Amino acid sequence: MIDFSIPSETQMLLESLRRFIKEELAPHEAEVEEVQYVRPELARELRDKAKNLGLFAMGMPAEVGGGGLSAVDMCLCEEEFGFTKDALVRRAFGAIPGSLENCVGDQREKYLLPAVRGDINVALGMTEPNAGSDAAGIKTTARRDGDDFIINGSKHFISDADVADAFIVTAVTDPSKGGKGISAFLIDKGTPGFTVGRIQYMMGLRATNHAELVFENVRLPKSQMLGPEGSGLFQALSTINKVRLGMVGGRSVGMARKLLQMSIDYANERKQFGQPIGQFQMVQAMLADMATEIFAARMMVLNAAWETDQGFDPREKVSMVKYYASEMLGRVADKAVQIFGGMGYCREMPLEQLYRDARVYRIFDGASDIHRVVIARSLLKNGRQAL
Repeated sequence: MIDFSIPSETQMLLESLRRFIKEELAPHEAEVEEVQYVRPELARELRDKAKNLGLFAMGMPAEVGGGGLSAVDMCLCEEEFGFTKDALVRRAFGAIPGSLENCVGDQREKYLLPAVRGDINVALGMTEPNAGSDAAGIKTTARRDGDDFIINGSKHFISDADVADAFIVTAVTDPSKGGKGISAFLIDKGTPGFTVGRIQYMMGLRATNHAELVFENVRLPKSQMLGPEGSGLFQALSTINKVRLGMVGGRSVGMARKLLQMSIDYANERKQFGQPIGQFQMVQAMLADMATEIFAARMMVLNAAWETDQGFDPREKVSMVKYYASEMLGRVADKAVQIFGGMGYCREMPLEQLYRDARVYRIFDGASDIHRVVIARSLLKNGRQAL
């Protein structure tokens, strides 16, 4: 017997989260969308309120001060995050790179524990102009010089670079070893030779700002290396599945649920030819398609999250989730705009913002096309055992 019920403790957490989002985050959505940043004083206020309710760093291990939530619980929380702006979620609940769990010794006191407390912001710097989905293709180098490393290169599209106090940066330490020659380093903002460049404004997810990072002969002691030498790519890829499940899979389901509810409400209220448009069969068909796809994606997310909690490595399923959930969100957003008609295309309506926000989910953390290749190769190698 398979039990699909949600435990009462998790239900209570989700209710608290919904209430917090409605009362504390939603009132600031319009401002954040317009000015494209979260005021520092507002960020501190939201973070402090979330901490007081035990809603900060929920996905980090309990032994370092985090909430210690399971993958399933975090995916359910991410669904709720989909009902508000990503930038507000990051500032209120934290956006802590999972790679920080590899901190040892003094690194834990300087980076890991302060990040989990919300005292500092840490961003992950991997993506480069010529290395997006090809994470192993980075060109930033870290050359050994005695007991130090000299870092040169650049990154772009780095989330939260404008508010980060420190960065986890991947660089090539041994070009002869390919992906196994990439290491990770902890670099503080203000380190000589390190520059946070211009903000790269995006079509959607406004206020979740991205920026360039430039490294010109940045000297770092070996103590700033995160994890063993050559483990940088492994660190990133070993934590990214949870990101894909939650921030992409769960969040896509949440955003799609919001779009569906907006469409249902509008279909009941908007009248044409003397009756609500929800009475028209073509509108009904779109609503039915939206609900069915959301249900399918949600079950995929929770199944892969459950396997993750059981200690399995469902990487093929995670690729399926990332691919299907993000594409599902795009289709749901498009149908919502169609149901709203001209009003759906109007900037004054939140639907226009959601439509723009949805587009990037098919790109980041591995484009849909890349994940389809991963899925197909696994099937050709392992047959139906990949499922």
